[in-house]
Amino acid sequence: MALDSKIPKGPLADKWTNHKNNINLVNPANKRLIDVIVVGTGLAGGSAAATLAELGYNVKAFCFQDSPRRAHSIAAQGGINAAKNYQGDGDSDYRLFYDTVKGGDYRSREANVYRLAEVSANIIDQCVAQGVPFAREYGGLLDNRSFGGVLVSRTFYAKGQTGQQLLLGAYSAMNRQIGRGKIKMYNRHEMLDVVVVDGKARGIIARNLVTGEIERHSAHAVVLGTGGYGNVFFLSTNAMGSNVTAAWKAHKRGAYFANPCYTQIHPTCIPVSGDHQSKLTLMSESLRNDGRIWVPKHMEDVKAIREGKLKPTEIAEENRDYYLERRYPAFGNLVPRDVASRAAKERCDAGYGVNKTGEAVYLDFASAIQRYGKEQAHVKGLNENDAALVKKLGQEVIKNKYGNLFQMYEKIVDQNPYETPMMIYPAVHYTMGGIWVDYNLMTTVPGLYAIGEANFSDHGANRLGASALMQGLADGYFVLPYTIGDYLSNDIRTGPISTELPEFEQAEKNVRDRIESLINNNGTHSVDYFHKKLGKIMWNKVGMSRNAKGLSEAIEEIAALREEFWKDVKVPGTADEFNEELAKAGRVADFLELGELFAKDALHRNESCGGHYREESVEESGEQKGEAKRDDENFKYVAAWEYKGEPKEALLHKENLVFENIELKQRSYK
Repeated sequence: MALDSKIPKGPLADKWTNHKNNINLVNPANKRLIDVIVVGTGLAGGSAAATLAELGYNVKAFCFQDSPRRAHSIAAQGGINAAKNYQGDGDSDYRLFYDTVKGGDYRSREANVYRLAEVSANIIDQCVAQGVPFAREYGGLLDNRSFGGVLVSRTFYAKGQTGQQLLLGAYSAMNRQIGRGKIKMYNRHEMLDVVVVDGKARGIIARNLVTGEIERHSAHAVVLGTGGYGNVFFLSTNAMGSNVTAAWKAHKRGAYFANPCYTQIHPTCIPVSGDHQSKLTLMSESLRNDGRIWVPKHMEDVKAIREGKLKPTEIAEENRDYYLERRYPAFGNLVPRDVASRAAKERCDAGYGVNKTGEAVYLDFASAIQRYGKEQAHVKGLNENDAALVKKLGQEVIKNKYGNLFQMYEKIVDQNPYETPMMIYPAVHYTMGGIWVDYNLMTTVPGLYAIGEANFSDHGANRLGASALMQGLADGYFVLPYTIGDYLSNDIRTGPISTELPEFEQAEKNVRDRIESLINNNGTHSVDYFHKKLGKIMWNKVGMSRNAKGLSEAIEEIAALREEFWKDVKVPGTADEFNEELAKAGRVADFLELGELFAKDALHRNESCGGHYREESVEESGEQKGEAKRDDENFKYVAAWEYKGEPKEALLHKENLVFENIELKQRSYK
């Protein structure tokens, strides 16, 4: 099957407008005759469900949580990008587009990214109208801050809980439609298969997680807004329930899976403290606006800190290595996430890590506290040379900007970040890969759509900070509601889809058989035993730094682990009850298949780009020495994998990327 991205012709800035003007529509009376299933109720799924219902479609929405507002989007902290240029610092749609393509190391689709930049301003207006409490300046105007990989301030935020506030906005919009009867909400339901009838997605099989009942649900189209697959690493910043199951079932039904090896390692997370941990905690990238990242210059200071004989606050300024400011003077601490993560790993690998495991660097706010304190003292006509007063005033400013993040850090680490630097280290956070979609956000299965983090389309090999919320809401509020109508215009006389069709019966049987196999397996090891082993293989051999030997070993080890899982996993309880171990077993089984494809994709892509860093492809000389080296001649394409039974049999399809509006060059943040 040839990949057709359906990118409209014409100038880049006109593509989306012209496309909207020429696609087919469904009139309001006919929308009442059409059913749409939306799986996932985070920012992408929630906004899509609310908007489609408001347009008049009959929507069924599914989430495995007990409420849509518990979707993992709620955990997003730092902000959402939009090219409004409120700061007058030179921002524009084009600059947001350019920063996103460059940040993704020139591995994203130009047309999709420009559309994202184009609709970004609408998102802020929509959310303000919903009552989202964005931070405001003294005069009442919306405030902005900077994120990594850009030279402007375009990030709108609500303290350190932007995702929560945006999700509550989408949730409110959903609730209005639930109250009208246009959305039928299925909480505590997990999608376990897509039903394809005559080549089109016509429904899903879902399990009621409370009762264990297997249900059939039909629709004229199915939309997946089910997030990313970072939990394939076991330890990540994702919620523990986040999984790949819905996307993987779609893949096995014919949806190509694109660029699975593109995974983001976030540079500012609380370091791993031991094998007992089940997840990691993000410290927002927004902290890099005011926090400076450093390690000691001298090894004797590192040893003294690890032994508890020296405090970081006792190290003189001249004995600190602010390595990001040293290596990347133009962007400093606000380089993109992949660059900052590799730089932290390099320092720690060289022996300069500051915690007992040697895997942590400092994020220090002392300079910002001084700067803000002096500014406030000056504004209030107070003594700028009173050190205690300046510190107090500066801490108040920091508390207003990042208070909940500092509180979270102190609760977890039991150290006061107002008084001593935070310790941070990179961790798995986001996945740029996902289900392949065309310009209309449709997968290779007609009638099956993927939005938000579940698809691959906008971020290339590395996502810029504050762009995940932007993409999720852009897809749900402003893109999918237009493009899905073009497909559904052919279904206005189809009538309701019967769940008694043989395709539904077969799909349900497959789901039941798999559940029975897990329940009756009677092995000796828990699900977590296998998940942790998979996570260690992934982190050690398919993590921040990759090479052919390690990737080849990972493929073999994951295949062997998967075989062991099916022979020896033990799932307690029964299928006809609330059974979280059973739900987890199904998700880990899918991770064990995805993990092998992930490693296969990383092995085939013998270049370094964005978050995919191959040790064989590194700049060896010049000012870029040691940086990732892209290979545009051989790898300037999207790798879309077709399911063929086993992950090792997956068939590669290539979507060649065309850059007509941006000059390709090796990224530099010097």
